[in-house]
Parts: sequence; structure tokens; C-alpha cells
Amino acid sequence: MNENNNYVAIMAGGIGSRFWPVSRTSYPKQFIDLLGTGKSLIQWTYQRFTHIVPKENIYFITNEAYIETLKKQIPEVSDENIISEPSRKNTSPCAAYFAHKMMAKNPNANIIMSPADHLIMDEKAFEKTAKDALEFVSNHSALLTMGIKPTRPDTGYGYIQYDVEEELNKVYKVKTFTEKPSLELAKTFLKSGDFLWNSGIFVWNVKTIMEALEKHQPELNEVFLQANGVYNTPSEHDVISRLYAQCTNISIDYGIMEKAKNVYVIPSYFGWSDLGTWESAYDNSEKDYLGNAVYGKNVMVIDATECMIKADDNKLVVLQGLEEFVVVDTKDVLLICERSREQQIKEYVAEVKRNKGDKYL
Repeated sequence: MNENNNYVAIMAGGIGSRFWPVSRTSYPKQFIDLLGTGKSLIQWTYQRFTHIVPKENIYFITNEAYIETLKKQIPEVSDENIISEPSRKNTSPCAAYFAHKMMAKNPNANIIMSPADHLIMDEKAFEKTAKDALEFVSNHSALLTMGIKPTRPDTGYGYIQYDVEEELNKVYKVKTFTEKPSLELAKTFLKSGDFLWNSGIFVWNVKTIMEALEKHQPELNEVFLQANGVYNTPSEHDVISRLYAQCTNISIDYGIMEKAKNVYVIPSYFGWSDLGTWESAYDNSEKDYLGNAVYGKNVMVIDATECMIKADDNKLVVLQGLEEFVVVDTKDVLLICERSREQQIKEYVAEVKRNKGDKYL
């Protein structure tokens, strides 16, 4: 496998509404140091991939509003490697756009599509898995995803059922995709032993994904075929800005992976979390002797247990008597929410928008 044929597209256009009120529309979670590591999530993601593909082969796909923030956080990235989406249309248009762009640039490209905001604890294990995945798709017509062994019946993740009998170099044929099941179904999946969480990290050869788009998303594919001849030229941005409005809002999972027959999964063990919610941040945080995860130099906890607390270092916060709560204090918003209900934060954000407009979003 020629390493120069390997590319990464880091998807960085989301707004991370379940991490509100820290994650805002103007400054979403991928640009925030949520766990006090000294680097934002997107900085960690970029650094991780520099060990897997040449730096010049790492691209960012983000909303136009975030380009300047991206440049400040990763100043070494060139303008040519920043792809701006005119609007948020979910991950299928994002994947289709990048596939067409890469087909025009290098028809032998092997591509990793990765979110910008995931936590990976074992960088070496991830590097090996990513390189194995690239090797596999360079030799097989496969749409590959990295699957994570479930540790709990979580209703916030997609689940992948794989065929334990159909294995090739520790890669398995996928039987079914189930997006965000009910709690009872998630418990059943966990017991069965042949289900994995869908990490949202996808790997494929550009020709394979182009064939999948043509077969399963022909209307979406047709949108980007209209831009043939302008990819990787100065005209690309203006043409894509005009065409993007024609795209359907649909995820890779629904649009392609649930429909295709050549879908495979590589079971992965690299300490993964999508850091999608305050609960996942709590799970991946150091805790005091009462089980509290505390971020903020002036937080005082008195008889509170198993809480997730985040506050500005300059703000004195005294917490007493709470059990299993999320408490997030910013300069203009205070969120106090039961941890068991934090999956509903997106609903609370929608309610804030209805009642208060965009001021606090």
C-alpha cells in the first residue's frame, strides 16, 4: 500500500448542542478543552492522524463560520486542506463531497472519515487499527467502520451486529445496523455478544464509496457530479456553495451503511468515547472520593456525590446536597440537570431557543 494514497477527512462542522452551555453555536465543543488536557478535541484529533497519514493529506471539513477558529488552533494547516460547507447537511453530503473531490485528485485514494471531537485514550492502538483498516480497504471493495465493544446498554449510540463466522484478517462482515435503540433493545444487544457500538469513524477506497453513492444515494451523487471539472480549482468553493442547497440532510449511517451489502467492521480496542454528552465526560474524568468530577479551581463540594461540575476558575461555586447531577456554570448560563436526564439537553436547548431566542445558544 502506498501511504501517499491515504487521506483523512476530519468532520468538524457540528455544534455539540448536548454539551451546552459550554458548547455554543459560535464556538462548538470540537474547539474546546473539555477535559482540561491543555488541547482542544480537534487539536488532539489532528495530532493523532499525523502519525497515520502524511500531514498534507489531512483535510478538515467544517462550517464557514469556524474557519478562522480552526486556523488559530491548527495554524500549520493550509487553506487548500480546509473545506468549507455552506450549510449543515449531516454526514452523507460531507462524505459525498469529499469523495468527489478526492476522485478528481487521486482516484486511488483510501479515505478515513473521522469526527473531530472524539476521545481516544490508547493512541498506539488506534494508529494500528487505522493502518490495518486502510490496508484492508485498499485491497477489498469494502465500506469499513471501526466498532467498539459496548460496556453498557447505551441508547445514545448506533449498534453494529457482525457475523462472527465471516472474518478476514480480524475484519468482520456486518449483518445489521441499528441507530439509537430503546433501552430494552440495547440490553439485548449487550447480552448477545455480537454487537458493537458504531464509532462513526469510516474507512473506504474512493472508488468503493463512489459506487455506493451511485447505487444508494443517486440524487445526492448527481448533485456533486455537476461540479466535475471544478474540484481542486479556484472555482470549487463558489460552485459547491450553489449546489449544496440541493443536498438532502441525511447521515452516512442511514444514507449508505444501512443499505450497502459490502459493509465490514473492525472490532477496536483503543479507549474510545464520542464525548457526546456530559455523562460521557463524567465517565472519562478523574473523580474525588465522593465520585464527583470537578472542573474549576474554586469549586467547593459539600456532601454532594457523583456529580459532574464545570465552572470558570474565577467563579466560586459551592455545591451541597446534590446526588448525580450535572452542574455547568458559564458567564451567562447556569445549567443544573439530573445526570440521568442529560440526554434531554438538546430538548432544553430547543426550549431556550423558543423562549429566549439565540442569545444563549
